[in-house]
Amino acid sequence: PAVKNRLLYVLQIRHFARQSLGLPLHENYRDYANLHRSSVVWNVFAARPLSLTLKRWCFPIAGCVAYRGYFAKTRAYRYAQHLKKQGYDVFVGGVPAYATLGYLHDPVLNTFLGDSRAAIAHIIFHELSHDLIYVPNATTFNESFADTVAAVGVQRFLRDKGAPAEQSAYAKQSRERAQVAGLMDACRARLTLLYQNHLMPRAERLREKERDYQRLRAGFAGLVKHWHGSEGFKAFFDRRFNNAVLGAYVSYEGLVPAFRRLLALENGNLPVFFRVVRWYGRLPPSLRDRALKSRHNLVSRLPTLQKTQTQRRAVRMDRLDIMGPQRPGLTRTIKHRTHDQA
Repeated sequence: PAVKNRLLYVLQIRHFARQSLGLPLHENYRDYANLHRSSVVWNVFAARPLSLTLKRWCFPIAGCVAYRGYFAKTRAYRYAQHLKKQGYDVFVGGVPAYATLGYLHDPVLNTFLGDSRAAIAHIIFHELSHDLIYVPNATTFNESFADTVAAVGVQRFLRDKGAPAEQSAYAKQSRERAQVAGLMDACRARLTLLYQNHLMPRAERLREKERDYQRLRAGFAGLVKHWHGSEGFKAFFDRRFNNAVLGAYVSYEGLVPAFRRLLALENGNLPVFFRVVRWYGRLPPSLRDRALKSRHNLVSRLPTLQKTQTQRRAVRMDRLDIMGPQRPGLTRTIKHRTHDQA
């Protein structure tokens, strides 16, 4: 009965994804498979000791990605040990679901069916977003986009279908995730400067690297006290941090703030947001992420720009006058709001 109730809940999520979020279903999540294990795939991440850039692997269809996945846990850890002997920082992470980009019908799996109702919705919205927009060779772009859509989708789903207790719990979890993101971003910024300081001896940089990761763990311990004992991220921070762990986190979350600002600029209109994201996905890789992040400065400058231009005239982004007909819509007066409010 518990599995049956969860599967009925998945059908509600599918309906909401199509009707309210505009996500393609492609017959996904209409079948159920019990794999009798905790993860469907184990991903191996690797980075050099003094770099946050993840090693990349290239495959047909998916292109180049910043991880290598295994269906067998033992093979994943064996390969991780092989990379470790070559001097890499390594991290193996279990994955509850993945998208086949519309080529196959993705099933509901036991690996996430036992999660909270909000977590199930987040995973399904995330994977369906990959079916909608996927840019080869752009792990951070793809994962950050999918995570943004999933977070907004869960919030709207719980607002319409969830109980007050679920809405409150998800709001609390979102606040905690934002605080953890602040810790991770600060650590990443410190380490980036450290690794670029070639005047400092390598041994000293390695020692300072370990001290930075100790600060990260101490910062999380302080958050837990502030949260009055929340266990939300305890398993994540129990592991030993290294560049592969931090790089994996950044590869999934690095552009989320930029996508959230972009959605806010479009007043929370998901179909328009999807068209704009497709436009960014067609930009050259060297320009794509930089152009997306530049929207932050644009938001702060919009009031000044709009005073000097008529309301009917488009506001141009810095050096991006090649936008074409699918460029982000900035022809109206825009008041910046957070993605939640939007």
